[in-house]
Amino acid sequence: MLEIELFPGWKTYWRDPGYAGVPPAIDVAGSANVSAAEFDFPAPRRHDEGDSSWAGYDRPVSLPVRFTVADPSLPVSVKASIFLGVCETICVPVKAEIAIDTMADPDNPDDAAAVSAAFEALPPAATAEFGLRAASFEADTLTVEAVLPAGAEDADLFLAAEGDYSFEEPKRWQKDGRTFFSIPAGRPETPPTSGGLHYTLVTSAGAVSGVLPFF
Repeated sequence: MLEIELFPGWKTYWRDPGYAGVPPAIDVAGSANVSAAEFDFPAPRRHDEGDSSWAGYDRPVSLPVRFTVADPSLPVSVKASIFLGVCETICVPVKAEIAIDTMADPDNPDDAAAVSAAFEALPPAATAEFGLRAASFEADTLTVEAVLPAGAEDADLFLAAEGDYSFEEPKRWQKDGRTFFSIPAGRPETPPTSGGLHYTLVTSAGAVSGVLPFF
């Protein structure tokens, strides 16, 4: 878990902050028996600064980290390099080197409680009753339908680009009582055959996260 403490007026970013931000990154190449690591993200907010907007956080935030262990029967030690951007009026790149001995005080209750709280703060997985469906791509615009719970208002969609995908800010619209988002988008000539694009759908009734299949 990465805890990011922010002073009032400072900000940091979601997994895809927009054109001007710096998303958090983690490199665990120096670790033993760890093949990969990735951050999870609480629901972000969209911040409008007039000529641009960004997705992220303007208060302290904890990012859970999921580590992939190469061989569960062997000991694990973590040596990671973390890079992120924090900004007030200008962005300041922050790089940190951390080393964790996973066998040192493994049953510490304070650590366990902090990690549990960070995971509990994540949006639950999208479902057929709350999430995205019916995606189409035409004329450089991705259109998706958002299925919202009863009473939900002020829906916003955060869709993370990767590889050769690119997205501009979604525009919400409604038709026949259904909610849609249109997103100016770019995509690779040959989309990947597996995996997808992470999204978080935020409403007044809560938020969910899911994966939109590559298109």
